[in-house]
Amino acid sequence: MPAFTVGQAQGKDNVLRQLKNIWRPENFHLQHMMGRGRACFEGWYFKLVDERGAQPIAVIPGVFLGDDAHAFIQVLDGLAGTSAYHRFPLSEFHADDDRFDIRIGRSRFNRFAIRVDVDAGEASGDHAVKGTVHFSNWSGWPVTLCSPGVMGPYSFAPFMECNHGILSMDHALSGELRIGAKSISFQNGRGYIEKDWGRSFPSGYVWAQSNHFDEEGVSISASVARIPWLTGSFRGFLIGFLLRGKLYRYTTYTGAEIEHIAVDDHDYRLSVHDKTHRLVLKASKSGGALLHAPYDKQMVERVAESMTSRIELRFERVHDGEILFEGTGEHGCLEVQGDLDALLHS
Repeated sequence: MPAFTVGQAQGKDNVLRQLKNIWRPENFHLQHMMGRGRACFEGWYFKLVDERGAQPIAVIPGVFLGDDAHAFIQVLDGLAGTSAYHRFPLSEFHADDDRFDIRIGRSRFNRFAIRVDVDAGEASGDHAVKGTVHFSNWSGWPVTLCSPGVMGPYSFAPFMECNHGILSMDHALSGELRIGAKSISFQNGRGYIEKDWGRSFPSGYVWAQSNHFDEEGVSISASVARIPWLTGSFRGFLIGFLLRGKLYRYTTYTGAEIEHIAVDDHDYRLSVHDKTHRLVLKASKSGGALLHAPYDKQMVERVAESMTSRIELRFERVHDGEILFEGTGEHGCLEVQGDLDALLHS
């Protein structure tokens, strides 16, 4: 199969591939930036939770380009509240030309499975990670001609600071990972996959996610961020709520509106509505771990993420207030980062 490798980011074929990838958010998007020296990043986020919910794990492969160019695989142990950043030479990063298939060293990541084979590092608690986890029955964000994924029409804007993709709101897992001496079975577990690429994370943002409610197949992913735009900035939001096989979308470009947003020392609250439905969310803060993220042209340990938050949801009709769903999601991911004052008081 054709694969993209360092040094191949030139020519007409690369431009055509870049255009096609607008409708393929899961693919590698930074081919045209390889070798140019400009700082940018691309990373895929795989959330894995075992059947009992005893061991949430996130595996984040990616690549950072610029003066300190390298590939990486981050592993977040949600229960222990620890993370490890495994660094690789850029030459060990490979991406398929026409589909989502990423290789970093001996590890491989695609829509069917992840195979992780990483040796222990020198840092304390930096354990070897080995094993394979398979995916089935993806619940992806729809991709259409005019709205290529969660970014919608903003997918066509070439100057976005950070691009986002939701690849699967919820899917089944099988397989096993060994992290150090700990073996984790993901048979009958649940997963979630998203990604980001661009120059930097937003200056301020909040993100909450869970797909572990009492009712199977329910999933929420809600992000609100400060978005640079031409000569100013605006508050953008990308919210998806999967319920009984239907994805309800609340985004900046669908005409939805944020009624209320607040963050304090204990929780994050959000209320959003469109013409027909209202979604009310409360995410509780809990302990987490620091993840590496792009900042000032380098990858630094700066983003605190919890994988043990509880996310309370209420979903109701606007015209009569009838509650269509109410529940609490466990093993929730929560990030609250950056300049929140500008974000909350837009």
